Amino acid sequence: MNGVIVKTTLQLITPGILFVFGVAFVCAWLVEKKRNYLLLLASACVLFALGAMSQILSLPPSVGVNAIVSGALYTSAVISAVEGILVRSGRGLGPVIDMAILAGFVCLLAYFFYVDRNLIARVYIQNFGYGLLMLLAAGRLTALARGPYVDRALFWVLLLFGLHFFPRTLLTVGFSAPIDKITFGNSMFWQALQLSLAVLGAGLALAVLAAAVSDMIDDLRRERDFDLLTGILNRRGFQDRVSAHLLKHGSGRAAFALCDIDNFKSINDTLGHDVGDDVLEEVGRIMRNASRKRDIVGRLGGEEFAVFLPDTEEQEAVDYAERLRTAIEQNSFSVLGGARQVTASFGVGKLQPGDNWPSLYKRIDGRLYEAKRTGRNRTISSASPSAVIDARARAERLRLDRAT
Repeated sequence: MNGVIVKTTLQLITPGILFVFGVAFVCAWLVEKKRNYLLLLASACVLFALGAMSQILSLPPSVGVNAIVSGALYTSAVISAVEGILVRSGRGLGPVIDMAILAGFVCLLAYFFYVDRNLIARVYIQNFGYGLLMLLAAGRLTALARGPYVDRALFWVLLLFGLHFFPRTLLTVGFSAPIDKITFGNSMFWQALQLSLAVLGAGLALAVLAAAVSDMIDDLRRERDFDLLTGILNRRGFQDRVSAHLLKHGSGRAAFALCDIDNFKSINDTLGHDVGDDVLEEVGRIMRNASRKRDIVGRLGGEEFAVFLPDTEEQEAVDYAERLRTAIEQNSFSVLGGARQVTASFGVGKLQPGDNWPSLYKRIDGRLYEAKRTGRNRTISSASPSAVIDARARAERLRLDRAT
């Protein structure tokens, strides 16, 4: 077989691989169309493949036009890749900056061909420029290095991809500068370029694709485990996380609080379910704001909410429940228009040896029932199962204590 054909075919492997990744990104976007950054990444793969094909196949045949066209395609691909990776994290540069970068590259390439013809200058402009763009993206995404494993992998592959442009270009071009197209095509630089793009380019594409798939899986988990109305965990998500904590820490120091909105059915019946939903959403917000980062907060169904409090003594949990109860009682709930006050009852208890989720829930649910049965708007703890900690009376005692 003709050696030129074999060589050309081998050189087309890299753009072929990038086309495959481009199709993969488009397929991922079709599954999750809200992730527009996938289209940017698909464009990056296709544009880079077109740039390589333009250069390898000499299309267009004019050397100057080919240099500008292939350079513009390469640059557009790198900008699209950088923008797509940044947009995924909400840190995109924006179309104005992207177009300005592209225009700058094209102008420099045109200058060093038509005005001051210098192949090495064009090589340095493209490779060092692309490396700087990749490093710029990595610099804006340093938080990924402390995130989940898939984000860490993406950050380090991106950083390595950006860094590799500099030593590879210096080592392969700086000591043996190719001055014409044939010599350039046979140079160590061009061979190293093809190898590095095939390996690191595919690695970066895989890392980004893995990150996109991870994002989709996270969304599915959120939809499965979180209550869409209140933004906190639903029953399944709450139960799974509490069970995981119990499995990991056993019957260590922890407490559990159950909350039920008083007379919630009458709100739905008299004011409508949309108003009831607004009340639930507001209670969820109050609970999120009152809880620590390590606390597990959930809506178990209807008007019942729950909080699992790691590293918390029982009295601390009672105080926490009282703060929540007061916040709910004093909240204005604008959707009610001043028509009524919203209150809540709480059952609180500490984790006991041998507890699992069903036993813990059953015991604290009994105390919540006692709080509802004995007048509502109060907290029952396990310290004195038959005693009621009336929130209003306790607040009055605190006020008198301060006065004296």
